[in-house]
Amino acid sequence: MPYRRLPNTDNARIKALRTAVESAAATDFQQLPVSMNVLTEAKHVVARFERLCERYQQLYEVQVKANKQFLTKVKNARMYLSHFVQVLYLSVMRAEIREDQLTDYGLEGENMIVPDLTTHEQILAWGEKIIEGENARISRGGVPIYNPSIAKVNVMYVLFKEGYQTQLLHKKATTRVLGEVAEYRVTVDRVIHDLWEEVEKSHMHLPAEQRLSQNRQYGVVYYFRKGETAE
Repeated sequence: MPYRRLPNTDNARIKALRTAVESAAATDFQQLPVSMNVLTEAKHVVARFERLCERYQQLYEVQVKANKQFLTKVKNARMYLSHFVQVLYLSVMRAEIREDQLTDYGLEGENMIVPDLTTHEQILAWGEKIIEGENARISRGGVPIYNPSIAKVNVMYVLFKEGYQTQLLHKKATTRVLGEVAEYRVTVDRVIHDLWEEVEKSHMHLPAEQRLSQNRQYGVVYYFRKGETAE
């Protein structure tokens, strides 16, 4: 015998409820296999769930689109910071800048190796140190480093930082709505269960094949176990 199973995707949940609501709309009131209370709740629930899912999808698409632009800002910030540090180290090796001045940049313990800039947090932290360090050294009469200049590095860093903060906001909004979707799934699944229970109970008197057919018209989904057929 086939067995029913609640939908396991949001699209399937919406489809199950929409099928029941649409079938009920095309059925004479006296012949409805489901109570008006459950049917009314199903209409309300599917409408709200669709809005939640659409909202999440919109926010997710905005986040993905913004992330593509953000990746360019990440690449530029990482590249300019790395190049600046390399030029700084070369200046130290040529004795144009004293080695003890690496302390201004927080680079005194890096053994003349470019810091790890793999993560966004590392770029944020090192970018701030390096920009502040160069400005501090220049303020004491030091010759500015060029190619790249700290002004150019700062532009790339600021663009990255703004993009990073924007992405955090996008992620927060997307995560919040996804949480609302996940929380509301409990209600959706309960309504689908209650609806299917009433539909199946209403058609219990029908022959097996006809009963399954009638139930499917109201969105009930059946599966066959391994080795079983629909025949």
